[in-house]
Amino acid sequence: MVFALLSRVYSAFGPPKVEKQKDGIIRFGILGAAQIAPLAIITPAINHPEVIIQAVAARDRKRAEEFAKKHGIPDVHDSYQAILDDPNIDAIFIPLPNSLHFEWAVRSIRAGKHVLLEKPSVNTAAEAEILFNLPELKGPNPPVLLEAFHNRFHPALQKFLSFIDHENVAHVHTDSMVPAWMTDKDNIGYNYKMGGGGMMMMGTYNFGMLRLIFGTEPQECTSCTVNTFEDGVHDQCDIDFKAQFRFPGGAIGEAETTMRGGLLWKPSEARVTHREVIVPDSALPASQEKARTRTATLHGFIHAVMWHRIDVRDEYVIRNKKDGSVVRKWTENNSYKAYSFKEAVESGGENAEQFKGFPGEVWWMSYRYQLEAFVNKVKGRPTQFWVSGEDSLNQMKMLDMAYLKSGLGLRPTSSFR
Repeated sequence: MVFALLSRVYSAFGPPKVEKQKDGIIRFGILGAAQIAPLAIITPAINHPEVIIQAVAARDRKRAEEFAKKHGIPDVHDSYQAILDDPNIDAIFIPLPNSLHFEWAVRSIRAGKHVLLEKPSVNTAAEAEILFNLPELKGPNPPVLLEAFHNRFHPALQKFLSFIDHENVAHVHTDSMVPAWMTDKDNIGYNYKMGGGGMMMMGTYNFGMLRLIFGTEPQECTSCTVNTFEDGVHDQCDIDFKAQFRFPGGAIGEAETTMRGGLLWKPSEARVTHREVIVPDSALPASQEKARTRTATLHGFIHAVMWHRIDVRDEYVIRNKKDGSVVRKWTENNSYKAYSFKEAVESGGENAEQFKGFPGEVWWMSYRYQLEAFVNKVKGRPTQFWVSGEDSLNQMKMLDMAYLKSGLGLRPTSSFR
């Protein structure tokens, strides 16, 4: 088990190089020498035969040059706009501070470039409304725009969702964390003007999971408590939060995140409790019925390549219909993993065959699965999973809902148009 973990992680962060195709290559330009860029696009591109990271630009050219040298990027441009003006660049990766996402995504789309946009896509739903409804995205061959919710493309998350009955979900709890040593007060994640805040940085993953699990949108944020640095400088950005949402039918979704967690990393968790449902069973006499109450838990829904586990607990009862008296009760516990879609099939469970033939290796990170989908969309090929513009807009509406309820208010909206 330990060897498998080490081998998987080693290959994930140092994937085998593949020969690049001579024709049809997608050349990416990166706006900003961001820390997330190697994980999110540079490393996955090493193993993709149709992707080359061609250029980078940063506010400081020297920093961009050092970044390019370290990561083997051929071209360094003087400005973000210079990358957009480069006819050799097909696609743009935007890992800039949140407050700059809207402007540079719009500029990139208007320049005719495909865009892979770090999450959260923008600062507010007002920005999302404009961005995802740009006229340039409505034509016959529009640029591809994808909010980089990488974890949605991993087989572990998709297999977990195969155990969920959206209509009968009663309660969902999600939590995630970042150890305190990974961020300090000067991190842009605590800069309000840059669109900072724990809900923006990590909580958006939790919110996205709630929406996926319920298969619909929240009607209300019923509560949202936050903690901030009470120093008069960073007090508009949450360092941790607990939020509760009411979904259609009275179902409740909870999300909590801390950016100042303990020393050791705790995997993110999504725990789903279903309402009792009647399960058809032809072996029972007509006077009896079989009922099931399911709890499904995904440990590690953000970075599943490191480690994850899907636990499914089904509590069954057979009872007499006439008086409700119990004939028999029992519990079935099963656990699953899905580091690849092949493994998602082989590990069994409900609807496992739906993943048959999907691409991937056990060491593919969620970012590599995401890049596969992005390239397929650009090439006009089928994609198994996607994050639509409508999906991204609804995600921002949920973030706005929580920030308003918290009392911290919305993140600043860009004046760029």
